[in-house]
Amino acid sequence: MNFNKLLYNKLRDNGIISDGVLEKVEEESIKKRISVEKILIANKIISNEELTKIKASILNIPYVNLIDKVLDQEAFNFLPVGVAENYKIVIFNKENNQLKVGMVNPQDLKAIEPIEFLSKKHHFRVKYFIISSDSFKDVINRHKNIGVEVEEALGRAKTKFAVKKTKEIKDKSGLQEIIRGAPISKIVSVIIKHAVEGRASDIHIEPSIHNTRVRYRVDGVLHTSLVLPIYLHAAIVSRIKVMSSLKIDETRIPQDGRIRIQLKDKLIDFRVSTLPLTGNEKVVMRVLDSSGGVLTLEELGFNECHIKILEKGTKMSHGMILVTGPTGSGKSTTLYSVINILNREGVNIITLEDPVEYYMEGVNQSQVKPEVNFTFAAGLRSILRQDPDIIMVGEIRDNETAELAIHAALTGHIVLSTLHTNSAYGSIPRLKDMKVEPFLLTSTLNIVIAQRLVRKLCQFCRKEISPPKNFKEEILSELKNIPASYFKKVGLNINEKKILSDDFKVYAAEGCGKCGSTGYHSRAVVAEVLIMTDELKAIINRSGKSEEILKELKAQGMISIKQDGIIKALKGVTSLEEVFKVTKE
Repeated sequence: MNFNKLLYNKLRDNGIISDGVLEKVEEESIKKRISVEKILIANKIISNEELTKIKASILNIPYVNLIDKVLDQEAFNFLPVGVAENYKIVIFNKENNQLKVGMVNPQDLKAIEPIEFLSKKHHFRVKYFIISSDSFKDVINRHKNIGVEVEEALGRAKTKFAVKKTKEIKDKSGLQEIIRGAPISKIVSVIIKHAVEGRASDIHIEPSIHNTRVRYRVDGVLHTSLVLPIYLHAAIVSRIKVMSSLKIDETRIPQDGRIRIQLKDKLIDFRVSTLPLTGNEKVVMRVLDSSGGVLTLEELGFNECHIKILEKGTKMSHGMILVTGPTGSGKSTTLYSVINILNREGVNIITLEDPVEYYMEGVNQSQVKPEVNFTFAAGLRSILRQDPDIIMVGEIRDNETAELAIHAALTGHIVLSTLHTNSAYGSIPRLKDMKVEPFLLTSTLNIVIAQRLVRKLCQFCRKEISPPKNFKEEILSELKNIPASYFKKVGLNINEKKILSDDFKVYAAEGCGKCGSTGYHSRAVVAEVLIMTDELKAIINRSGKSEEILKELKAQGMISIKQDGIIKALKGVTSLEEVFKVTKE
């Protein structure tokens, strides 16, 4: 029996496909001249990974999923990229004297020839695995371009510097020689270029005992993209220090700097931070791409109800708008979006930031410098003498800054700022802890936004699934506390009966070539918005008890971050797993 028949039988036995569906798929295959496998995957009858697992069981070959896996770059480079792409094979690891080889088509005897040649030449043992075409594309995309460009520079650097010991490289003369060398400049340029092309928000350059690891954070998740020999680490760090105007010979204390680079038609800023570790320094570079302009609230993922509240808040003559949440939750980006709404002819907008992340036309942006006593509090005092209409303070960190911000909001200014609290309600006790009097708080605070970031499902490969029973119960528990009118406002037609039914569906991540096989692409805000109403002011001024405030917020119909996330999951923007991950207590 041929392989295709065995595969079809296996698909039938596993209940994945019926004879009728298979017949239609085969007809479509002949008509369109596309393989049956591609049609099965395109119609989401089975995923590429599941299909590959079934192939592995038929061929009795071990299966491996290489998507987002850290590979041995040296092993990958054993095989020329052209050969790998031609035969759809990759060497993904070398342990002792054994090569681990992934093949999309293990029945292709021609593909085995270059591996057999390598094994005979170097006396390697070989273990073959079957991988999906998605796995192969992911490996090639992550290792081919950056690997080829770096390998060329690495070859020249190795010739010049590999013979030197790490201690010799660290002395000033040896280090200057390497920094000036073209190979190091090339390696750093490639690292930066691929970070921007890969939509990375951060670059981590981390030393270990034997290697330097380069990792990119994409959509909130770190991925290893490159492993370099440790003897180049000091030179790479020093090259970055030179580019960001930091002290090369200062390795005992952390340093912060900034780089601005023109990449094609984009002007990209990088916020650089160095940190001394045991033996070496770690570098983290925040990628600040302002070439696309400031995102709107809608583009950030705010729902229509929240956007209307915020737009109404920006039309007030004075008062304070706060954005709260943990580090990395997009607070600054939201503030920039609000400033963009307020930024018009006839107003004077001044910001005080640490650091300035995006440069905005028409806005006066200032960066605090604590080392010369230019703090948020000191800067805020000076700003008030600059005739501002709108003030943005990067963060309210202490009593003095809180008092000055409240005073500014009370005297006819719109004040925007951030605060580190987990919920919108949490900003009230937090400001009280900073010695802000309740009557001043209620007189100035207009709106509080609490937010998190969730990864957005790839719209090309997301799939409908039936949620587990416990998910249904949690969804129902949360949605019961949302007014029915709210569902209409956000365009969702749902009720208890529908949620508990067997045909109730949600969306899950699948993975395809367009999203790098992760199932996600980009991120969106999930948020809750507190409005300072007359009733809420009365409660805060009267007693300020938590249970009374929370009861009032519920009576107002304020939805929580988790509820907003569940609504977005039901609309297919994100997955329930993402929502529960970022909103867990």
